[in-house]
Amino acid sequence: MRKTLCILPFAALLISLMISLTGCHSQGGKKSFQMPESFDTSKDIEITFWAKNDTNKAQTTIYEQAVNDFEEIYPNVSINLRFYTDYGKIYNDVITNIATNTTPNVCITYPDHIATYLTGNNQVLCLDDLISDPKYGLGGSEVAFDAPKKEEIAPKFLSECYIGGKLYALPYMRSTEALYINKTYVEKLGYEIPDTVTWDFIWEVSEKAMEKDEDGNFKVNGQNVLIPFIYKSTDNMMIQILKQSGFDYTTDKGEVLLFNDDTKKILEEVAIHAGTRSFSTFKISSYPANFLNAGQCIFAIDSTAGSTWMGPEAPLSDICSDDIIGDIDVIVKEIPQVDVDNPLMISQGPSVCVFNKADPQEVLASWLFTQYLLTNDVQIPYAETEGYVPVTLKAQESDVYKDYLSRGGEDNKTYYGIKIEATRMLLDNIDNTFITPVFNGSASVRDAAGQMIENTTKAMRRNQTVDDEYFVKLYDDIKSLYRLDQLGASTNAQGGEKPDLGPLPVGAKALIITLVSVWVLIILYFCYIKFKGKRNN
Repeated sequence: MRKTLCILPFAALLISLMISLTGCHSQGGKKSFQMPESFDTSKDIEITFWAKNDTNKAQTTIYEQAVNDFEEIYPNVSINLRFYTDYGKIYNDVITNIATNTTPNVCITYPDHIATYLTGNNQVLCLDDLISDPKYGLGGSEVAFDAPKKEEIAPKFLSECYIGGKLYALPYMRSTEALYINKTYVEKLGYEIPDTVTWDFIWEVSEKAMEKDEDGNFKVNGQNVLIPFIYKSTDNMMIQILKQSGFDYTTDKGEVLLFNDDTKKILEEVAIHAGTRSFSTFKISSYPANFLNAGQCIFAIDSTAGSTWMGPEAPLSDICSDDIIGDIDVIVKEIPQVDVDNPLMISQGPSVCVFNKADPQEVLASWLFTQYLLTNDVQIPYAETEGYVPVTLKAQESDVYKDYLSRGGEDNKTYYGIKIEATRMLLDNIDNTFITPVFNGSASVRDAAGQMIENTTKAMRRNQTVDDEYFVKLYDDIKSLYRLDQLGASTNAQGGEKPDLGPLPVGAKALIITLVSVWVLIILYFCYIKFKGKRNN
């Protein structure tokens, strides 16, 4: 009995040590959010909302109206709205602020970015319990506005917000990529646009368009400038061609599958057309819409959200009106396909995440505002500004939204024909969309996918030799540039490398060391007791 009593303080000390060590390395000392019994409307609460907007003032107005309307519903809540010109800047600022626990309360972002935020000490709120809370969950009994219920969010869009099996965001808007075609020039070249456009068709027509007259001008447009095919987002280009061909570029465990012969074949095709100058990219040449509207491009691939820039009557055209070619007919199609019987296109668009804070009332206010962004009063007006699709079935099936879709072409603003055509294209193809794997570092793998097309295109424009030796060096350069080996990712099976899951987190190391130490000390103690017993005998 005395021996047992002697060991109890020692064991208690070790247990305390274990708790303290694991506590120090837990989620930044920040407790998991617990839903309050009620929302305290007598308490003044201030929250910060970071949103993306560049040149579309209509979107700015919608965000500002949403803030004002929410503050009228909950007068005790004050929302500080901060605009960013692109999602990358939001991402960088969130990463910076995670280190100092000064993140916003709510921000517009992407799942790839959230995967990195999740390394930030329990700062991103898991929404699994919140959405089903009977009082303050989606469409809950105590929510003071007409919020959508869980079943009223498009299931495919909601599924895109799960990371590691847990819900860390709500979808806000969705888009995909579209192929904007100068139909006038395609027909002038002697081609008829098929129902489903293939990559082979794009390449063939693009090469045909490079023919020049005796004065050195391109026959199809009579100008000395023409880039038949321009792609805005080359990361999407690489990812989608691989997916359509039956190949993945990465796995959800972070295994990188880019550096192989499948990718090489795609790059070799790109090299051929980059060499003839029939293909270029946004980063090299500028916005596809600018060339399309000037009659200097035949195939422009950009987001459906970019549809308001496309066409000679585009409301957001960036070029001088004198440079716009007015007598061209622009139509919208799905992106080029490898298999016309199995069309595939990427699903993209912003989501909304909520950050954990010490004050549960502040977090609840943030969660309520996030729900408000999914109401019809926000979803429908925002979707009308560009070629986005509302993420709720409630909005999609509303009479107001159906009326909007039915009025395409009535004007060149709200009912701009190409914008509504792009929106309808996505609505018709939601089941053909796919999402990319999300993990800490997945954003870097996406960037790497596009950079290989960019580098190959630049190399051909500079008359460099693109051969097997070039691709070996390209692969090595890209791995190094994006630190892909540090992701704990295998390059591919052919490379013979096995996945490296990376170093254990500090907290896990501390726990393992503590456990080992406890067992060592316990063994030593009992050895001591046994030895002492023998001496006494």
